[in-house]
Amino acid sequence: QVQLVESGGGLVQAGGSLRLSCAASGSIFSINAMGWYRQAPGKQRELVATSTSGGSTNYADSVKGRFTISRDNAKNTVYLQMNSLKPEDTAVYYCHADTLLTTARLPLEVWGQGTLVTVSS
Repeated sequence: QVQLVESGGGLVQAGGSLRLSCAASGSIFSINAMGWYRQAPGKQRELVATSTSGGSTNYADSVKGRFTISRDNAKNTVYLQMNSLKPEDTAVYYCHADTLLTTARLPLEVWGQGTLVTVSS
């Protein structure tokens, strides 16, 4: 019913930058929060950054000042600009969205398939 398609992951050297994109499509009436989570090998999935439709943002302490989340509500797309990347940022990054479906305005939480970010030292 709703799909999230991520792009922009890859391999980068420490200190470099990457930009992730996530586009939502399907039977969407509205999207409240969109954001990014990540999961490193052997670790639990953790929040990276989120953004509400009203423009509020929230960041993990570990990425504050280095990562910036932004949204294009007209395109149902969220971006994550990652600067000053560190090896510890290496993880699979997952897009997440809290949506309301066009069908009866039912809520649906959706996850993307994940995109790998590898930061070499």
